[in-house]
Amino acid sequence: MDAGFFRGTSAEQDNRFSNKQKKLLKQLKFAECLEKKVDMSKVNLEVIKPWITKRVTEILGFEDDVVIEFIFNQLEVKNPDSKMMQINLTGFLNGKNAREFMGELWPLLLSAQENIAGIPTAFLELKKEEIKQRQIEQEKLASMKKQDEDKEKRDKEDKDNREKRDRSRSPRR
Repeated sequence: MDAGFFRGTSAEQDNRFSNKQKKLLKQLKFAECLEKKVDMSKVNLEVIKPWITKRVTEILGFEDDVVIEFIFNQLEVKNPDSKMMQINLTGFLNGKNAREFMGELWPLLLSAQENIAGIPTAFLELKKEEIKQRQIEQEKLASMKKQDEDKEKRDKEDKDNREKRDRSRSPRR
């Protein structure tokens, strides 16, 4: 009976035991930007964490600490695998949302990697715009305050002038 070989199939030959992640890598659609590698040692993750939290909350409709921490943990390795990360997030966010999320996150990470401070350029531009808006608002408030002060001063002068006229017109006794 034993002829030096085994009957049946090995685990590699049986498709029930195939590498599911390899299969998913071939089946799923990935954003083009996910092809590039990110060196997380050059990225300031603390700056990106609030964006991740906000975006995941928008996608899910509620704040899910488990998913958010899961994403943070995957980004803490030196060179995270973007495609595997998308596959892992698909279970939480569903396929379309996971693809969109990674399509937004990865360019931010690539931009942060290129920047000296490790902050995405888009974030820096947003901050500059925010500062400009704040300055414009402060200038408007200052000019409105000045107008109010000028008006109050004019009103007071008008009142004083009226009182003087009234006193001069009143009959003297």
